[in-house]
Amino acid sequence: MTTQRPASRSTAQRLRPLLWVAGSFVLFYLLFFDPLGLHPVDGWLERAVGYHAMPRSEMAPSAAPATASADREVLFYRNPMDPTITSPVPAKDEMGMNYLPVYADEAERVVGEGTTVSIDAAVIQNMNVRTAPVERRDLTHEIRTVGYLEYDQQRMVTVTTKYSGWVEKVYVNYIGEPVAKGEPLFEVYSPELVQTEQELLSAIEYVSNVADAPEDARRRAQALVDSARTRLSLWDISEAQIARLEETGEIFRTLTVTAPAGGLVMRRMAGLEGMAVRPGLEAYHIADISTLWLSVEVFEDQVAWIRSGMEAAVTFAYFPGETVRGTVRFLEPEFSEETRTLAVKIAVPNTSGRLRKGMFATVVFEPVAAPGALVVPSEAVLQTGRRSVVIVAGEGGRFEPHEVVLGHASEGYYQVLSGLAGGERVVTSAQFLLDSESRLKEAIQKMMSSTAASEAGGAPIEREPGGADDHAGHGGAAMAHGE
Repeated sequence: MTTQRPASRSTAQRLRPLLWVAGSFVLFYLLFFDPLGLHPVDGWLERAVGYHAMPRSEMAPSAAPATASADREVLFYRNPMDPTITSPVPAKDEMGMNYLPVYADEAERVVGEGTTVSIDAAVIQNMNVRTAPVERRDLTHEIRTVGYLEYDQQRMVTVTTKYSGWVEKVYVNYIGEPVAKGEPLFEVYSPELVQTEQELLSAIEYVSNVADAPEDARRRAQALVDSARTRLSLWDISEAQIARLEETGEIFRTLTVTAPAGGLVMRRMAGLEGMAVRPGLEAYHIADISTLWLSVEVFEDQVAWIRSGMEAAVTFAYFPGETVRGTVRFLEPEFSEETRTLAVKIAVPNTSGRLRKGMFATVVFEPVAAPGALVVPSEAVLQTGRRSVVIVAGEGGRFEPHEVVLGHASEGYYQVLSGLAGGERVVTSAQFLLDSESRLKEAIQKMMSSTAASEAGGAPIEREPGGADDHAGHGGAAMAHGE
């Protein structure tokens, strides 16, 4: 026995803490949860924290609403996510959520109000409902494309000779070299020019010799002078050069050919100096760069909006933040068979000379598609398949859905062809909440109408949750999203 007593004492010592824990838990449960209804700590709680135990007989009325809901007549059940989907019996949606009951007394309050929603001003502020006016403005049809710069075909000139001779000196030697109008290009020696100059001087001297002769002789002498002058002018001899020849009486051996226009040298005859020239020889090609052409391509459905003379906004990546206004000058007569596009030429001013041939640019056309159109902000429109709906804000916190027919869309606005009048205000935020409330009222009205028809003798129509008949029954109002 002396060997067993220490073992029994060790077992009691191990069980003693467990008994204390179990006893404490039972005491705590009896004091605070009070399963026997003795309220042993109510007095202390009332003195310490102001707690007052309510008799169970007084708690019964608070539970009355939970039981009273069972006494209310359930008209039907609706989908918690889509009020237009209803069911005559309790059901669950695709996500497993229970359909919500719609009671007869709730339905009666909304019968006759249509789909108009009335909301308190504080609720409107909490919902962050914003509105915008229905206004009139011009809507543009934006067309964006890209293109590249090229020389203006209307400002390109060719320098040619109209007489035979030899080039003795060249002043402009490089392709791409800028020249100004009247700047010397090269000098030409031509025996024909020298002979014509001598004839002009001889004719002038002859006129002075026959100053006292009869009128007919003086007239014939003057005709010789005019003939020599005309021949020189037809050879592109300037009036200043002819006047200098007549004043000095000195025959210039070579004639200086000048640039007929300012610009850049596009082409130059190679080995021009010392070359024998003949009439029609193309010595230089000069392009005036004060205006360049921007060649862009537009698609078939965009050509109808572009016409000659309209303006376009042109931007270059080389000059960020700058916009140049160009003018449409020419539309090519044929479409490209490979790309089904049409080339359009836009005249772009280049007074500063910064623009160069071959630069790429972005072009934006903004023709007016709907002048003075009735428009609403694009965020105010609810797209519901084949229908478009806006929520019109009325006075006193009333909101009503309107089905609208839309036209052009541009710059964040939609053109409204029908469904609205000027001066109204439409909701631009939180309209989905208003739409859901309006559709719930519509569903209640439809169900009330169906119930009234069945009570009058017609057979009630039972619809499956989310079925086609259910959507058809509620698809006739303006807020039917299923269409």
